[in-house]
Amino acid sequence: MSIELLLQAIFLGIVEGLTEFIPVSSTGHLILFVDLLDFQGPPGRVFEIAIQLGAILAVVLLYFQRLWKVALALPTEPVARLFVFNLFVAFLPAALVGVMAHGFIKSVLFSPYVVCTTLILGGIVILLVERLLPEPRVREVLAVSPWLALKIGAIQCLAMVPGVSRAGATIIGAMALGVERRAATEFSFFLAMPTMLGAVVYDVYKNWRQLDFDNGLVIAIGFLFAFLAGGLVVRSLVRFVGRHGFQPFGWYRIVVGSVMLALLLVK
Repeated sequence: MSIELLLQAIFLGIVEGLTEFIPVSSTGHLILFVDLLDFQGPPGRVFEIAIQLGAILAVVLLYFQRLWKVALALPTEPVARLFVFNLFVAFLPAALVGVMAHGFIKSVLFSPYVVCTTLILGGIVILLVERLLPEPRVREVLAVSPWLALKIGAIQCLAMVPGVSRAGATIIGAMALGVERRAATEFSFFLAMPTMLGAVVYDVYKNWRQLDFDNGLVIAIGFLFAFLAGGLVVRSLVRFVGRHGFQPFGWYRIVVGSVMLALLLVK
């Protein structure tokens, strides 16, 4: 295994951790950088999916107390049971569509040109939603209803197109449906746990015969740096959004998508 491959794994892990929970598409960034770096990691895009679990682990640890409190309250508190049920309801659409469309998504949509286009279009959508944002009706994560959770989960399916952004779809979609900015962001964090865990397990199941020791080491390195970078982002994102909203991310998507598209065209 070359030093260059290990450095690329570190870099891609950091990129994943920094972009997983903000509405800029971690998968889109990974596709673009894997193409530009000519990254020769594990086949079947197992690396790109698996390191997302590192970022998700950061959320689990940072929200562990709240998760543990909910777990302890499940036998006696209806609100806790409703919260868990809502996460399951929101997770279900992506699980069903992901299993049915997995092959098509991987073979057709994982293209740098698709990513650049959806980055730009997604940036425009963020700017429009921020400008036309309705008055929030739901200000707490625990106040999300099952029907609202289902609608957020359906919107999350759009993120299966690389470049759309899972966080962007769930956060901006929830805001458009009347969820307050902070509550939408936290609901996206919680929904990421079952969604990305399911994606990792399913992708590893589909590609496990292609894994070997070297591939495992590359994945472990990317996982570690995604975990560290993801923890950094989660700690600061809610505070940043409260002050500045999501408009900076909208402009970022438009600029990055345009620059990357130009680089691809002249490559």
